[in-house]
Amino acid sequence: NGVQSVYMRGADGAEVFSLGYYVRLFTDRYYLGVIVQTIWVSFLATAICVLIGYPVAYFMVRHAGRWNGLIIFLLVAPLLTSIIMRTFGWNVILARSGVLNATLQGLGLIERPLRLLQDPSAVIIGLVHVLAPFMVISIASVLRGIDTRLEEAAQLLGASRWRTFREITLPLSLEGVATGAIVVFMLANGSFLTMLLLGGGSVVTLPLLIYQQFLLVQNLGFAAAMGNVLLALAVVALVIQLRLAPRRSAR
Repeated sequence: NGVQSVYMRGADGAEVFSLGYYVRLFTDRYYLGVIVQTIWVSFLATAICVLIGYPVAYFMVRHAGRWNGLIIFLLVAPLLTSIIMRTFGWNVILARSGVLNATLQGLGLIERPLRLLQDPSAVIIGLVHVLAPFMVISIASVLRGIDTRLEEAAQLLGASRWRTFREITLPLSLEGVATGAIVVFMLANGSFLTMLLLGGGSVVTLPLLIYQQFLLVQNLGFAAAMGNVLLALAVVALVIQLRLAPRRSAR
């Protein structure tokens, strides 16, 4: 209950109105660092999803042809799998004796196994794996709505493929990029099991602190304050999307 975040127990045991939880969140260096890390991890996962998702979406819409159905299946398949199963699958791949280390050692690229689990890189890999499909689908839906005759006309007038993409396709598809970025950012903000099981405490974010405060410490007011901060981050992300995304009515 978000209302609990503005009430604290006084010396006499009675609940009194107070912003103490929020003051603690934004003045304590530890909790402030956790908020910054939450935003940074979400932003990094979003940026990587854009870099991976745009080429995949572009290929799927423009060049996939009869392979389009297979690509869509491969994108949706991770979403149909339990998050626990996906996370433990990455544990098998990234473990010191896992598939990735064994492959790298077999190719002679490394001499000793890399420590990939319980590391921020494992968290980012797990987040990108599950969130990239949302980015691809958001971008692909907008790319399908772009009239290809605009690209053909630009090339007939002498524009190269790269210039056509840079000046026509990319600007017209930014709405899909913005929508996908907002969805991925908000989902990454609220991710809990991926960070807990793959990060092993190496990445501490607000969802993990909410879990600790709610179930372990049982400080419901402080947990509610952190939840409200997460909600505020989501609202800010939506406002930014409304400000930056092109308006379809203006086209």
